[in-house]
Amino acid sequence: MRTADSAATYPACPVIARTVHVGGQTKAELLGRLERSGVEINGSARVLFASDKFVTSDVRTQMTTVELGVRNLGFPQGATILDLFAGATRLGLRLCPVELGPHLRLQFLDQPEGSLGRPVWQHRAPPGSITVASEMLSDDDEFPKGFYLRRIEGTPWLRGYRCAREHIWDPEDRFLFGGP
Repeated sequence: MRTADSAATYPACPVIARTVHVGGQTKAELLGRLERSGVEINGSARVLFASDKFVTSDVRTQMTTVELGVRNLGFPQGATILDLFAGATRLGLRLCPVELGPHLRLQFLDQPEGSLGRPVWQHRAPPGSITVASEMLSDDDEFPKGFYLRRIEGTPWLRGYRCAREHIWDPEDRFLFGGP
């Protein structure tokens, strides 16, 4: 992890870079691996897996990713998801394939607990969660927009999330993008 001013804009900010192996497995194979690894998934993640719009690649590749806060994309007051994606693109970052979420979850089972000692809130990303920035598969606000990772009482989760386009993400929320 690079360290710099926590309010600085990418690339002069704290980031967590990872190399993630993506592809080479069907959705059924990914679901089986998640189950065998003790990963829980929520209903929105199940909807994503069941959708014909969510496709996996037959080819296994590596992808460099960058995890950073919303404020580090240049949004100290927060921003909508479309503004976040546009801001990240201007900074040289890329959206991830939807299948990166399950692959990252399997490769990052030791994610730290994020909610210990923190208040519970609704309509916000949970503390310690990482939202995978990926192309939205549907314009429908009721259809899940993608995956996020979190750990709850020691259990790794892969969760789907929904949000309206006008939802403002908090400056402290963490997103994962494809690196330059």
